[in-house]
Amino acid sequence: MRRMTGDGAFAAGFSLLFFAFLFGPLIIMVITAFNSSAFPRVTPWECFTTDWFGVLIDNQRLMAGLVTSIGIGIGVVALAVPVGLAGALALSEIGPRLRSALYAVLITPILIPGVVLGISTIVFWGGVARGLGVGYGSGFYNGIFLTLLGQATFISAYAMLIFMARLQRFDPTLTEAALDLGATPGQAFRRIMLPFLKPAIASAAFLTLLASFENYNTTVFTILSDNTFTTALASKVRHGTDPSLSALAVIIIGLTLIGAMVHEAHVRRQELLRTGRPRASRLYANPVARVLTHPAGVGAVLVLLAAGLIWQGSRHDSTACIAQIEADKRALQEQLRQEQRRATPPALQAPAGGGAAPGAASGNPSPFGGAFGGGLRPGDSPAPTPAPAPAPAPKENGGGAAPGNPSPFGGAFGGDALRPGARP
Repeated sequence: MRRMTGDGAFAAGFSLLFFAFLFGPLIIMVITAFNSSAFPRVTPWECFTTDWFGVLIDNQRLMAGLVTSIGIGIGVVALAVPVGLAGALALSEIGPRLRSALYAVLITPILIPGVVLGISTIVFWGGVARGLGVGYGSGFYNGIFLTLLGQATFISAYAMLIFMARLQRFDPTLTEAALDLGATPGQAFRRIMLPFLKPAIASAAFLTLLASFENYNTTVFTILSDNTFTTALASKVRHGTDPSLSALAVIIIGLTLIGAMVHEAHVRRQELLRTGRPRASRLYANPVARVLTHPAGVGAVLVLLAAGLIWQGSRHDSTACIAQIEADKRALQEQLRQEQRRATPPALQAPAGGGAAPGAASGNPSPFGGAFGGGLRPGDSPAPTPAPAPAPAPKENGGGAAPGNPSPFGGAFGGDALRPGARP
């Protein structure tokens, strides 16, 4: 066996640290999603549970925000993809000088901070609403409408970049030949350009959907009183986190892995069909292998596997384990209490019955000892109320209360002050 050199050991260590940095947080979140601890942690391990997935689904605010985010994402895709395609086509048809200026203008929204975009969206459409004379009940003050427009202002630039990268490989002579053969510009676009742009359209739609779904900086201003999934999630994190967020991470990781495997199956299938290798002919001669290697078949197998895991996890009952953990915690607390009582000096210990605290040797039940020694003891009757002291003698110059005048200010108001029962 060849001994590992110093460079090889360094490369292996660096690779290990690199992958630990990338995937370590994801692995920790996956583990914490199945720990019954109320706080996300790996150690100490308590019980294996799947209850946090139910807690996530029962969170009505998160689920309502999820529905809102999906609706906004679909709207952003429907708006940003055509705008991005139009911008890419315009850049491909104009001259180099004007192309540079227009490219700088179209790419600027990506460079502007999301906070500025969110505030400017509210200010702009609020001004439009005031100019049209519409009230606050109109769509110009609707959080979903403003969020859709605010996100589309910069997400459409992402779609434009994808289309520009695809159009650089397009041969314009194909369109020119179609026009020479009598096709209209619309027919040439539908029959030649769109089929060529089909992969870019799918990529742009997927990217814009993800960008809309995860956006927070712009959305937190434009959504107003509504909630998207990201704003509701951020609010939940600010008020305290629990392993239900780890359960959310598990779901996202699972969906990402399924999508990645299906895409990889599609890419390999296209590669085999394009090259026409002998392996492809032997592989697709078997019906079972043909189904299992098809992207749809791979997706169906993965979905069935995920459904089986979900069903098996829903049958797991961790109630007995959690009850045992709680009993162990109470027993540990009682043990610590007993140890603390044994370590406390006898003079500072309370009676076994939980009565008076130290310092009550004189029979005073007060927990503060003799500081309140005159307090009542159990069974004692309250002391009689002392008689009121006689009124002081009248003083000269209005000092003190005048005879028959109940005012504590003496005779200052003796002549005109009202007495109880007197009429004004």
